[in-house]
Amino acid sequence: MARSCEQGSPAWVCVGTLLLLIHFHSIRGAALKQEAALDNGATVLNHSMSLVHRMETLLALGNGSDVTLRVQTINTDEVKVIQAHSLVLTMQSDVFEELLLSRNNSAVVLRETPDCAAVFDKFVRYLYCGDISVRLDQAISLHKLASKYHVWGLQQGLTQYMTQHLSSDSPTGHVVGWYNYALQNGDMALRDSCLQYLSWNLSSVLQSGEWVSISEDLLLSLLQRSDLILQSELELFEALEAWINQNQPVSATVESALKAVRYGMIPPQHLFRLQKQSPLMQKYYESIRDLLYLAFQFHSASPIQLAKYFDVNCSIFTPRNYLSSSWGSPWVINNPTRDDRSFSFQTQLGPSGHDSSKRVTWNALFSPRWFPLTARSTYAELGAMQPTRTDGGRPRIIVTPATSSPDFAGVSFQKTVIVMARQQGKVVVRHVYNFHQSTEEAGDFLTDADLQRRASEYLIESSLYLHIIIKPLYHTLLVARK
Repeated sequence: MARSCEQGSPAWVCVGTLLLLIHFHSIRGAALKQEAALDNGATVLNHSMSLVHRMETLLALGNGSDVTLRVQTINTDEVKVIQAHSLVLTMQSDVFEELLLSRNNSAVVLRETPDCAAVFDKFVRYLYCGDISVRLDQAISLHKLASKYHVWGLQQGLTQYMTQHLSSDSPTGHVVGWYNYALQNGDMALRDSCLQYLSWNLSSVLQSGEWVSISEDLLLSLLQRSDLILQSELELFEALEAWINQNQPVSATVESALKAVRYGMIPPQHLFRLQKQSPLMQKYYESIRDLLYLAFQFHSASPIQLAKYFDVNCSIFTPRNYLSSSWGSPWVINNPTRDDRSFSFQTQLGPSGHDSSKRVTWNALFSPRWFPLTARSTYAELGAMQPTRTDGGRPRIIVTPATSSPDFAGVSFQKTVIVMARQQGKVVVRHVYNFHQSTEEAGDFLTDADLQRRASEYLIESSLYLHIIIKPLYHTLLVARK
């Protein structure tokens, strides 16, 4: 069975021998590896690449072919003819198995969309060789073929490829297209990865040509999220205005989108300017007048006073992850495995205009390893940044206010730590950690990160790039009076 095809052997013998080798290898692979592991004196001879080359040649020459695939491009006269082998097709795809069983002659007619027909040769080659080269603009077409013909290994590989290449540069952008495809195809893993990428890197998406191409449903979905990472709410409003001007949606969509903007997070001076200078706000002013009025009340009154009469837990008073200096600070940690680091920064007490001049000083501590709880309590009491480290731990980050104040009444702080990374040459958000006022640290911070490796996917040029955001949240104190 292991005998190779000899020169002059009939084509069907070569095909059968190669396919039997593949079949034998798939069944016995695990056992052979186990035997090699047990026999320390054994040497494994691996000629699998030679076998792949023979299979590729077999496809290219059509030797021993017993089936003709006629790939017709829908709505055109274009037909692509591929000489194939039924045993290979049926081993890889149960869909092909059914098609071949029901055929009346040696030809099988396949109707494909233009994009799928263009890459069908690549797809068939994968069935023979088990590898494939993929470009960004081919990923959806190949994924469609893998799904249609039930080639699940290729489908999963393409989903992984797309998830890992969300940040890659492309002329017109590709993440929105991949999101729409995943939604249509029911690939929830890919859909969620695309949505997370768009949410975490929204500032760069807003500046790209891809922004105006997003669908109405995706736009409204993004506007509802509190985990959006962007410079400010004003940046989001201006991008929304550009999207509406480009796409000219129906009035109901415009009103829904405008009502999802968190006007309480926009400083009053910018709200006044938008009222006078934004054609969009002027046109739809009546639809959002109550929200603007509430925002101005929010900025002019004490939050404690406002909380007696209004529900300040609603979205208009809830900040997103804003990168502007009022809400936090970037922090670059060089050689993060070397020793503990400390850092201080200031944020405004709250988004209300009443609190905009009040500042809170925060102390942040990064430790590459675990340190004892006793050291942490000493640190909290004295404000010191010198906890004792112990070996064998994992990275820790602690964020605490340097002082307390009566102004903190009615306010709690959500802390968000963003970890940046370089992917496909672009700096993107790698991970986001959230923890609240009652907790000093993110318990799962960098749990899976290997900071010892210089090429760690969590590091940029051997440095850890963080951005700490403080999100003040107001709380309703009394039941609103009617």
